Amino acid sequence: MSTAPPRPETTVADIWVDPRCPWAWITSRWMLEVEQVRPLETRFHIMSLSVLNQGREVPEKYRQGMIDGWACVRVCVVAQQRYGNGVLRPLYNAMGRLIHHEKAGLGHDMILAALEEAGLPADLIEAAEDTSWDEPLRAEHHEGMDPVGSEVGTPVIHVPGPDGKPLAFFGPVLTPAPRGEAAGTLWDGVLAVASTDGFFELKRGRDRDPVFD
Repeated sequence: MSTAPPRPETTVADIWVDPRCPWAWITSRWMLEVEQVRPLETRFHIMSLSVLNQGREVPEKYRQGMIDGWACVRVCVVAQQRYGNGVLRPLYNAMGRLIHHEKAGLGHDMILAALEEAGLPADLIEAAEDTSWDEPLRAEHHEGMDPVGSEVGTPVIHVPGPDGKPLAFFGPVLTPAPRGEAAGTLWDGVLAVASTDGFFELKRGRDRDPVFD
């Protein structure tokens, strides 16, 4: 009597994202695709480009976004604090779809629509302009970002390394998101590179804008 081979253990990958970043949105779509072809569970966390760039010289075309970007990440953090980390996945998915596919902007209308789509109470919108939530937001941000340094943005991914210690890295930055086995093959390669002792950077200039599909 033959027995089925043991199922591979599921890897938990933690990803830090800002809902308004199109590149993080595409990477997160790739991660969800990897879940379909590899034993992977993606756990979402919030970083903030507004926190990251506070006190820095930012090009004028990005300055308004740095101001407007506080609201949605505050709401994400209060949702996480009140209802647990699991709510970030549907809330981020809703915000990302509205921002990047529906071009709904970063205002209260988008946030309210995302809360409704995620099945969360509308009164969470009260956190949007409440700076008292900035302290837990910064804590969440630094948990993800400190292991990779302050010179990178989002996405940042943490995964267990071969020795069980966490590996943290920025990226991958890609467009469009690979599908099917191509997504899994890229994941295998990313893990191989990230787990190589002493490896720090692999990069080339972007030659296209984000592609959402």
